Amino acid sequence: MDPTERTRAVYVTQEEQSRLDAGLAASTIKVYVAAISAQHNRVDGVTVGSHTLVTRFLKGAQRLRPPLRNPVPRWDLPLVLGALSRPPFEPLQDLGLDVLSMKTAFLLAIASARRVSELHALSVHGECLIWHPGDTGVTLRPNPSFLSKTFSTAFVNQPLTLAAFSPSSQEMGPGQDGAPLCPVRALRRYLQLTAGIRRSDSLFVCHTGPRRGHALSKQRLSRWIVGAIELSYSSGGVPVPPHVRSHSTRGVAASWAALRGVPLSDICAAASWSSPCTFARFYSFNVVPHHPVASAVLPTPSQCP
Repeated sequence: MDPTERTRAVYVTQEEQSRLDAGLAASTIKVYVAAISAQHNRVDGVTVGSHTLVTRFLKGAQRLRPPLRNPVPRWDLPLVLGALSRPPFEPLQDLGLDVLSMKTAFLLAIASARRVSELHALSVHGECLIWHPGDTGVTLRPNPSFLSKTFSTAFVNQPLTLAAFSPSSQEMGPGQDGAPLCPVRALRRYLQLTAGIRRSDSLFVCHTGPRRGHALSKQRLSRWIVGAIELSYSSGGVPVPPHVRSHSTRGVAASWAALRGVPLSDICAAASWSSPCTFARFYSFNVVPHHPVASAVLPTPSQCP
């Protein structure tokens, strides 16, 4: 090994060690190493990031500071769904665009497990929005120019198909014209209210301000999804959980689907994950409402002698 090249590799590890000591996560350190590799010459015929000294350092950093992820979601899906079935989210025909937009965005996100960027790319163009006969559902497609984060032929322009709910009379509250949690029902009403202001083929459009009727930003769409969760808590007098992120709907939706017996292959296809390992490592939550062993072993008060 060239001593000069070895010194360069050692220098990189020393620099990254100082960042690790400063409290940076191992994943952040890897980003720094990748940036250095892109701008420096090769060492011993390989990039700096692939050098033995650097790769060993990165493995050690990963073990010393493994990524921490909360095993349970920050917000409760049953609580939010219950709130979406009551005021201020119902009756649907009485809602203004502010609340209706939040409800529609959340229902599409939780029903599809899609990324915000994928929801943002959905279009109302005639070839991208197709209603099924008899109001039984709808198929949505993204703008053809949209490129998904997961660039694969299996996920390019993947359609989003939603079936309409057919509730019984017992499921419908006073003044309701359909299942309160039906995303197709909410979507249809949203399109009706935005038809008069729409200036863009994007599904979600701004309903206030100087950009009224124009395409909504991804950041604002994320805020709508989070807003639906926060309003669900506050309207019921429950403290709003901190640090709620719109991206969490993917993990929550997939985890509940897995709990209900949906095959992992179907979940991965819906969420555009190439492998179940992605779900298991980064998105799986413990959404069991109670401890299954305790509930099976310990008797309830009515069962006690």
